[in-house]
Amino acid sequence: MYTGAKTVVRTVYGNSKCFEVKVGKHQGSALSPLLFVIVMEAISREVRVALPWELLYADDLVVIAETKDYLITRLNEWKDNVENRGIRVNMNKTKVIISGENVGS
Repeated sequence: MYTGAKTVVRTVYGNSKCFEVKVGKHQGSALSPLLFVIVMEAISREVRVALPWELLYADDLVVIAETKDYLITRLNEWKDNVENRGIRVNMNKTKVIISGENVGS
């Protein structure tokens, strides 16, 4: 499906020259989220605990943990596992949400 895929960059000054897309998944494709989840399912079996502790949706991952330290441990396990299989992880886009009885203490 992606073999020979080409694209252009649109700017206010016009479109760039056509170039081949060699990495990533196509934005806006209805199949992209499904393909991503299928691949992530296969390569993440070793580090997954189970639902509801990890949730995959489109190209996002939700990791749930009972402590911040354990969350960081789990995220690093995920990152190392997928990067060892050639997928790049941008930890700068990672967000942490804390909820529960001890929030703010």
